[in-house]
Amino acid sequence: MFEGKKGTMNKQSKTFTNRQTVTAQDVADKAGVSRASVSRTFTSNGSIAPETREKVMRAASELGYQVNFLAQGLNRKRSQLIGVVVARLSDPFRSSLLESLLTEIHEKGYQALVTEVKNQEQLEETIRQFTQYRVSGVVVTSGQPPTELVSECVQHNIPVVGINRHMDLPYVDFVCSDNKMGAELALAQLLQSKCRALGWLNYKGSTWAGVNRGKTYRRLVESKQPEFGLTLSDLTAFEDGYEGGRAAAHDYCLSLKTGSVSKLDGIFCANAQLACGFLDGMRECGFEAPKEFHLIGFDDTQITAQYSYRLTTIRQNTSAMASQAIACLEARGADANSAQRIEMIPVSLVCRHTSPMND
Repeated sequence: MFEGKKGTMNKQSKTFTNRQTVTAQDVADKAGVSRASVSRTFTSNGSIAPETREKVMRAASELGYQVNFLAQGLNRKRSQLIGVVVARLSDPFRSSLLESLLTEIHEKGYQALVTEVKNQEQLEETIRQFTQYRVSGVVVTSGQPPTELVSECVQHNIPVVGINRHMDLPYVDFVCSDNKMGAELALAQLLQSKCRALGWLNYKGSTWAGVNRGKTYRRLVESKQPEFGLTLSDLTAFEDGYEGGRAAAHDYCLSLKTGSVSKLDGIFCANAQLACGFLDGMRECGFEAPKEFHLIGFDDTQITAQYSYRLTTIRQNTSAMASQAIACLEARGADANSAQRIEMIPVSLVCRHTSPMND
């Protein structure tokens, strides 16, 4: 057990010195109860008399005993750990999503084992480590694990769920913000604002979610084109995040000067950081929103509400995403062979200065 420190009894002080590991049996001996009673005391929903629990807790406190939940999990072939794969925690949305996941995991009585990965190789290594820890489930928020690795998780009865990415793998569930709903809300807002020359801004090496949003948005624009006479131009950021959006704005404005592109009056962005960077880049080139163009982002991170941006954006409900992700893990843990679940989480439009709601 990953348990406190066991020591030798000091005859005068009757206390333990910190030399060896304190075991559950030590706690049982001191409390005058069975080893099984100690186990039930520290097991979620364990059945034990209140007076016995009090004895065990008092003895554990005096001895400095700590439960090793990992070792418990190995003994019963499943730990109380949820493995979480993340990337680029500097991204405000990813940090917000992780915060919601940690809250949900804690409230469900689990502990989170979080690993930040930078590439596919690290992703594969991380998931293999998770299987060794015999986690109760794995939440993947970045990258796509290979089929054989997910199959290994399934063989070990470790459920896997992906957030904001689609993994076309049997027995892997999928939780995603409703990108179609987001595209519909953004397009409706731009049409209401009389925008007809539309743009879509995304990073060249975008995530699955960003690519999916762009494809969905394009299909919707094309369906409305005959009725409203719409045009749609792709704007590409060659660097992700704020600086990528800012550079994309500079490139676009330079192209305007040379006449190689037409002026756009409504731009939808794949994420909030790109949108904020694009807004600042346009300002640097002498263009202001919403006077000369409307701008809509995606995510609704904290910075988008700041006065300097006041960005109109699509809000993702990270709490609902986290709740559904853990629900999927628990459901698949109970029935490993159930059909794949695809949970679409509704989004909402937050209108601010860059594309205000018309009266």
